[in-house]
Amino acid sequence: MRPSLSYTHGTGSTAFLGDTIGANLDRAAAAWPDREALVDVPSGRRWTYAEFAADVDRLAYALLASGVAKGDRVGIWAVNCAEWVLVQYATARVGAIMVNINPAYRTHEVEYVLGQAGISLLFASLSHKGSDYRAMVEEVRGRCPRLTETVYIGDPGWEAFTARGTAGRREELSAREAELSCDDPINIQYTSGTTGFPKGATLSHHNILNNGYFVGEAVAYTEQDRICIPVPFYHCFGMVMGNLAATSHGACMVIPAPSFEPRATLEAVQRERCTSLYGVPTMFIAELNLPDFAGYDLSTLRTGIMAGSPCPVEVMKRVVAEMHMAEVSICYGMTETSPVSLQTRIEDDLEHRTATVGRVLPHLEVKVVDPATGVTRPRGTAGELCTRGYSVMLGYWNEPGKTAEAVDAGRWMHTGDLAVMREDGYVEIVGRIKDMIIRGGENIYPREVEEFLYGHPKIQDVQVVGVPHETYGEEVLACVIPRDGADPLTLEEVRAFCRDRLAHYKIPSRLQLLDSFPMTVSGKVRKVELRQTYGG
Repeated sequence: MRPSLSYTHGTGSTAFLGDTIGANLDRAAAAWPDREALVDVPSGRRWTYAEFAADVDRLAYALLASGVAKGDRVGIWAVNCAEWVLVQYATARVGAIMVNINPAYRTHEVEYVLGQAGISLLFASLSHKGSDYRAMVEEVRGRCPRLTETVYIGDPGWEAFTARGTAGRREELSAREAELSCDDPINIQYTSGTTGFPKGATLSHHNILNNGYFVGEAVAYTEQDRICIPVPFYHCFGMVMGNLAATSHGACMVIPAPSFEPRATLEAVQRERCTSLYGVPTMFIAELNLPDFAGYDLSTLRTGIMAGSPCPVEVMKRVVAEMHMAEVSICYGMTETSPVSLQTRIEDDLEHRTATVGRVLPHLEVKVVDPATGVTRPRGTAGELCTRGYSVMLGYWNEPGKTAEAVDAGRWMHTGDLAVMREDGYVEIVGRIKDMIIRGGENIYPREVEEFLYGHPKIQDVQVVGVPHETYGEEVLACVIPRDGADPLTLEEVRAFCRDRLAHYKIPSRLQLLDSFPMTVSGKVRKVELRQTYGG
């Protein structure tokens, strides 16, 4: 009998949202006008849905008064704050394409994005953690001729800009919204490339509104939920899985801090009685390791989302038991797929939440193929994970060649991730195609070795990479963040821990102790940097 193939599709009785983002916000404001929509903890500001929709409208009027046309690119280069969220929804209202810019970018990167996307209006923070955004904009402005105006958040210029918006433009806004389609491009997000310049994944209303909605459905959001969002808005995790999942269900968005701070996050959960908390595993590890962690009242939490990288079993056990997140969900995706294609469900057991990244979401397809031939692999065997459906991006902004490299003729998005699909349809990510280690002809999947090493009592976090070796082609390097207070870890200890429990060729032959790992904007460890830095 022919083995079952690594293909599955998501079914469900819940229909797509056919709205634009603005129309969907109107529905929420009409249904729950007096419920809280947004809380900016650092500034103490709060909005009900009625107030939030009114302020979004006011900013949309200001955009119209400033001559922003449908399809114009409006950049936002800012840390998490209420204004970021207002810009997200106001640009969608007028049909402008919001371009997310990483707050960590420096002048070289900002200049590239401003030029490549053709940004005409930029909203920016004034400063954060030593970055003077105004000075950097002034440095590159002369080389970005399309940029005609910059509005600084926290500066009087913000109030002056929003003051341009008057209720008299209501008819103009209605006329603009009547021109919009849910399939229009509405957002450009620059993917964290490992070489060269990043590419601008272009996403529509339909892409991101529905993805946020179905992510929220999978964790059973209602208007009663309050979501603590310490992950960055400039990435899909914050603005789609956070903001759009919230507003499409009438839930509340809670901003704990401009950027991630473990103490501020737990304080926000406690003070705002949050029911859901987001983060990448390293964020949850930082929160659990706070000396006063036990002093926070997290009893209102029931769910949350972990994404970005696999969660170690022991961390997941503590999140469920000590953070009260019995219904926590794991998500897998990429910016180019809006982002989530696979997600665990709230009833899934510990093994599925830690060993897999879930099963396909409704209205999407996933398959695992031979990277060389494109032929679908039998279940239980590794290959490249591909996704197809409503969530796949419109393309990379002004880069049709690179779009064609990523999205094939059948509209399958090739993720570059190595995966195994189980018989039950759940998917395990075993590494990146380019991260797979080939030692003396043996294939080694770093994820397997990492999960094993998490069980060592001296190891807090670990990343395994392949580095050059004269005889075997590659050898296994374990990059380890040791537990606080532990005696120094040695390579001999690591090898002894693995002996007789891992195949000899999988046992690390090199060890590097680190304080932290280099990370991408989406919370993934930059393994390429670990290889380059420590592979000599």
